[in-house]
Amino acid sequence: MIAFPQLLAIGCYITILLVIGFLASRHHQTASDFIIGGRSLNFFLTALAAQASDMSAWLFIGFPFLIFTRGLFNVWNGVGMVLFMFLNWVFVAKRLRIKTEEYASLTLPSFFESRFRDTSGMIRIFTSIITLVFYIIYVTAGIIGMGLIIETLFGIDYRVGITIGTSLTVVYLFIGGYRGLAWVDCFQALFLLCVIIAVPAIIWPKVGGWAGISIAFAERSLPIDLLPNFSLATISSLLFILIHWGLGYFGQPHIITKFMGIKDPKKLYKSTIVGVSWQTIALGASTLIGMIGVPYFSKGIANSELIFVNMVKENFPLVVMSFILCAVFAAILSTLDSQILILASNMTEDFYRKIIRKKAGSKELLWVSRFFVLLTAVVAYAFALGKVDTIYRLVFYAWAGLGASFGPILLFALFSKKTNKYGACAGILSGAVTVNLWYFLIHDESALIAGFLVSSIFIFLTTQFTQHKTRHQKIT
Repeated sequence: MIAFPQLLAIGCYITILLVIGFLASRHHQTASDFIIGGRSLNFFLTALAAQASDMSAWLFIGFPFLIFTRGLFNVWNGVGMVLFMFLNWVFVAKRLRIKTEEYASLTLPSFFESRFRDTSGMIRIFTSIITLVFYIIYVTAGIIGMGLIIETLFGIDYRVGITIGTSLTVVYLFIGGYRGLAWVDCFQALFLLCVIIAVPAIIWPKVGGWAGISIAFAERSLPIDLLPNFSLATISSLLFILIHWGLGYFGQPHIITKFMGIKDPKKLYKSTIVGVSWQTIALGASTLIGMIGVPYFSKGIANSELIFVNMVKENFPLVVMSFILCAVFAAILSTLDSQILILASNMTEDFYRKIIRKKAGSKELLWVSRFFVLLTAVVAYAFALGKVDTIYRLVFYAWAGLGASFGPILLFALFSKKTNKYGACAGILSGAVTVNLWYFLIHDESALIAGFLVSSIFIFLTTQFTQHKTRHQKIT
């Protein structure tokens, strides 16, 4: 049973989210407002919304799990994530913000269609289907994470836990839309940053500090050096770890669309400073959690993905524990809401408005967007009931699929004038197919790198072989 102090803490947190969503909902007039906030956000809100949308359960569950099970050498994953997110801010953000407004695009599928002059609708269809498949998996992973945390901390049945978490996400997203989501993400980003710094700082001395961690790493034969040696094998491994997650940043719609919502694109450099600083501190603290977990759970733990949750459960009073739990929810919900909104936006803009009701009014599209929010959440919830695979593997599969499918074509769309619709279609499809084949047949974490490379090659070669077709179109 949940004690009254716990109910009070969680109730306060939920109330804050709903109030933020309600206040933001007063500004909703059109589907554009609901989907990208009417391009009216300031630089600070844009930065924290983008970063909070990125981290999700990875910050409290996935990344500590990686350090805890594989050693400190894997901190280079975090370095790679910071590096590629920085590149995203610098090279993609401003160009995408300007181009999507120029083409009056609210989603990536509509932007690709306009940018490559595709009147057949194939790019929009391929992009929407791939987005649907991988985001359903992504959202499912987040819902599973919420269920496991509630089950571990409170002994509440897993199914009840995911029902509570999914319902909360839908309610405040349904009310608040993009602007509400951005304000909620901003609040949650600041809240979870405080928590993820405080917890390892408090538990650090209890495990004997660095000395206790060093001994525990040695006993488990885990690498504790950031760079054990300068051999070719070590350098190759380092480069692989830097790239195999980070490269995916160029193709994550739930992060990229945050760039489209800022009011003044000239202020994106400020967003870069705020966003990268937040990410660096958060991942640094997450690394400490994984390191501390090694000596703390020297006798083992039933589920290595829940080292943070179990630490909190064993070291903090009920009320404090409940507020910290809310921070974990903050990390998960801040990604869930963005992903659900992306799917709902694509279904509204790229399916309903383009196929079913081409003359639908703005008010109608607004309500259709909200309907698809609900539908997306229900489908992912149904998958989460099965509680299949680890959260880490589910997230990596979805991240790799999105990154390989959309990363290369987004870069070509922004930086190459020659790329045509045939190359775009080939790149999107080849990226998705490669990740699936690689992931399920080879079972290797290089799926993203392979998919990204294959997609880029297909885009370039297909464009070269079909140049005569686009020239003919321009003439006619």
